[in-house]
Amino acid sequence: MKIMRELDFRIEAKLDRLSHSDLVRFVAGCACHVLPHFQEVFPNDNRPGNAIQAAIAFSEGKLSVSECRKRAFDAHAAARTALTDSARNAARAAGHAAATAHVRNHAKAALRYALASVFDHEKESRWQWDSFPHDDSE
Repeated sequence: MKIMRELDFRIEAKLDRLSHSDLVRFVAGCACHVLPHFQEVFPNDNRPGNAIQAAIAFSEGKLSVSECRKRAFDAHAAARTALTDSARNAARAAGHAAATAHVRNHAKAALRYALASVFDHEKESRWQWDSFPHDDSE
């Protein structure tokens, strides 16, 4: 499924300025914000949540890239079993958040899937912007 939503141009322009750990932490937070869309449908499937936890642990220097990749694959496997677009997209957001530990460019996919998982794209886009780690000069 192709993601049609574009990222907030302000966020996309600033993603490369973040340190790798800040980037992973930010996209993990965005994936966590939409995770309930998956959990409502699959309350006993922890794979997307585990991927988010892995991304956070990586950002804190507590987990390896290879373990994050494993959790990312697990979250994507969960997405393939999802019965709704919202749940599927939330699981994919989690998978890409964990995969950002390996390749920074997965961050954009994590953010786009998070946007695609919600009905109110404008509200979610504002939430992402408000959650973005701004520096003091902004």
